Amino acid sequence: MSEGDSIGESVHGKPSVVYRFFSRLGQIYQSWLDKSTPYTAVRWIVTLGLSFIYMLRVYLLQGWYIVTYALGIYHLNLFIAFLSPKVDPSLMEDSDDGPSLPTRQNEEFRPFIRRLPEFKFWHSATKGILVAMACTFFETFNVPVFWPILVMYFIMLFCITMKRQIKHMIKYRYIPFTHGKRKYKGKEDVGKTFAS
Repeated sequence: MSEGDSIGESVHGKPSVVYRFFSRLGQIYQSWLDKSTPYTAVRWIVTLGLSFIYMLRVYLLQGWYIVTYALGIYHLNLFIAFLSPKVDPSLMEDSDDGPSLPTRQNEEFRPFIRRLPEFKFWHSATKGILVAMACTFFETFNVPVFWPILVMYFIMLFCITMKRQIKHMIKYRYIPFTHGKRKYKGKEDVGKTFAS
């Protein structure tokens, strides 16, 4: 192996200009992602806006239905992963070791840990919309298809998948939305403080 054979290095051992450019671009992108983390509502509003722009573009161009169908399937898979627990309770039935979801009211509180966290769900959904939007600029992806069949098939797929997910949630008694541990109020203090 000669000098400069490693990835991103030039002949003189320093990182190449292209490698530094993409490295810096990645750092800027990650910085913006880190800054957007606490603004959940704003992130989802932007994603819904992008989704609306994409749908408007598909409607006005009257095409790219297969891309839209693929985007819908991708979002459905993300949503199912978002609703699913990280450790599947059906796999934990036989073994007593490892964490499990509480099944009774008096058991210790264990928060719901998702297979796909909210931030990654948002990030993947947004990237999917942007990729689908980019596909609408290429006529290659405009495959002629009878779109009402795709809509009916997607609705059937959504209903079947959600029915299976809801049955799983009922069977293993978990709710994918927790807002933290219950807080109990103590007795109200009716006494007055004395100032000395």
